[in-house]
Amino acid sequence: MLDIQLIIVMLAVGSFAGFIAGLLGIGGGMIVVPVMLWVLQFQGLDQMAHAQHLAVGTSFAVMVFTTFSSLMAQKRKGFVDWQVVIHMAPGMIVGALVGSSVAKYIPNKSLQIFFIVFAVFMAVKTLLDMKPKSKPQPQSSRGLPGKVGLSGTGILFGVISSLVGIAGGSLSVPFLMYCNVPVHKAVGTSAGLAWPIALSGALGYLYSGWNVSGLPAGTLGFWYLPAVAILSAATVIFAPIGVKAAHKLPPAKLKLAFAILLLAIALRMLLKII
Repeated sequence: MLDIQLIIVMLAVGSFAGFIAGLLGIGGGMIVVPVMLWVLQFQGLDQMAHAQHLAVGTSFAVMVFTTFSSLMAQKRKGFVDWQVVIHMAPGMIVGALVGSSVAKYIPNKSLQIFFIVFAVFMAVKTLLDMKPKSKPQPQSSRGLPGKVGLSGTGILFGVISSLVGIAGGSLSVPFLMYCNVPVHKAVGTSAGLAWPIALSGALGYLYSGWNVSGLPAGTLGFWYLPAVAILSAATVIFAPIGVKAAHKLPPAKLKLAFAILLLAIALRMLLKII
């Protein structure tokens, strides 16, 4: 049974995660995974062998609801490039299923380190992309790759996302912007890619954790059901609010918010494991 204070905190964090998910076109996993580790720590379960796996699996289950809410809001705004979604999503689903199936064989601390390195890398890359150029640069003609390129990129993003516990937004948004997709369109399209990867990742962690022993009460595979219910309820409400806010903010502020969020989470997790 969850403590009432813990429930209140989870509702607050879920609201924030939902808002950020809608704002940045991500699934909110970069917030939910650390929160889940804190929930397990609060209950004295953070040292169990599969703590990170349970956090990641729960994150995916929550993101099934969060990303669908964001996607519907972005669809109403007309900022989803469905051609990109059609060509990338199948590869991302395959990659997510493969990654989530092998994740249980990876040591808990190794997954945490991978998460931290990934978060720092994406934050630094985003900040470097924001750095003003000393001389005016000609407009790049770089565009999106073809169908095969999008499918291959989707598989790679799916594997990485399934190990980290994200819906791929922190990968697909920078990738789409690199291909000269406008930032608001990149965020909207990322929401379209996030839902299928969240669903496949959630199912993968459900399957891979099905017969694992030593998990706490209230789990289904690597889903911690009390947290799924509480966090999902909050994220679904606040994701559309984040979408509305995103379309009122300039691109530079969106990128800065994304980078700061990643660095803060990485630092928090690093301090926990050292």
